[in-house]
Amino acid sequence: MSTLVLLLATGLGLGALYFLVASGLSLIYGLMGVLNFAHGAFLTAGAYGAWWAAENLPGAGDDGFGFVVAATFGVAVGAVFGAVVELVLIRPLYRRHIEQVLVTVGLSLAAVALAQGIFGADPRPFPRPGWTSGTVSLLGASVPTDRFLLMAAAVVVLLALLALLRFTRVGLVIRAGVENRSMVEALGIDVRRTFTLVFALGGAAAALAGVLGSVYLGSVTPGQGTSLLIFAFIVVVIGGLGSITGSAIAAVVVGVTQQLANYYAASGVGDFSVVLLLALVLLTRPQGLSGRPA
Repeated sequence: MSTLVLLLATGLGLGALYFLVASGLSLIYGLMGVLNFAHGAFLTAGAYGAWWAAENLPGAGDDGFGFVVAATFGVAVGAVFGAVVELVLIRPLYRRHIEQVLVTVGLSLAAVALAQGIFGADPRPFPRPGWTSGTVSLLGASVPTDRFLLMAAAVVVLLALLALLRFTRVGLVIRAGVENRSMVEALGIDVRRTFTLVFALGGAAAALAGVLGSVYLGSVTPGQGTSLLIFAFIVVVIGGLGSITGSAIAAVVVGVTQQLANYYAASGVGDFSVVLLLALVLLTRPQGLSGRPA
């Protein structure tokens, strides 16, 4: 029983990490129709931003509140990076989807190379808080504390994004701008600024995933964003393109499935089982779990 509880808890923690990456990806695609293959670069930028802050900003390397300072700096780096990418690269390419794919794929490759050139290719130990190395007893199982941190962050991000889109004026402008941009602009509202905000939010969510993913892994590497982005795309497709709630459900399913398969079958089978799950969903429900039929 304790083994199953541990597997489920760690699967939920892994799913929470996948959701944090996928939430920004789903937000950007769902509201703007931009399939951003450079999303992993936002994650890497946030992770290295937090790592740099912990090494260089006064007090940011301290245990406890210092981690909050470093994480906040990393999230800010991701948000700024996302806004700059939208302003410089994406804004001229709206409704030109092939060019968007080429540009974002190129940016993702360039970002990895740039990170390797600046920080080196070797993993850098991430300054994680001491309390994240502990465990919590749950139904006889000793669950690592960092899994609960991931789950709490995922719930907060999910609720915050849903509240933003449904109950705020900014969310109303975003949704209206997607449906009829010309009409919204005729009312004197600058939709371009709103779309830049969406990219900044997506970058911030990815950066948070990079920071907490580095806590989970214990280190930060230039290719970290790329590897996590693969599973984020799987989560987004299974959940339904553009559905944040669907991505949350899919992330839980993917994380738990991966952990159970790795333990009860063999190490590495978890990744294969996730691909099989993706194929099954595409064959039986192409629009995803929460998507609408075409």
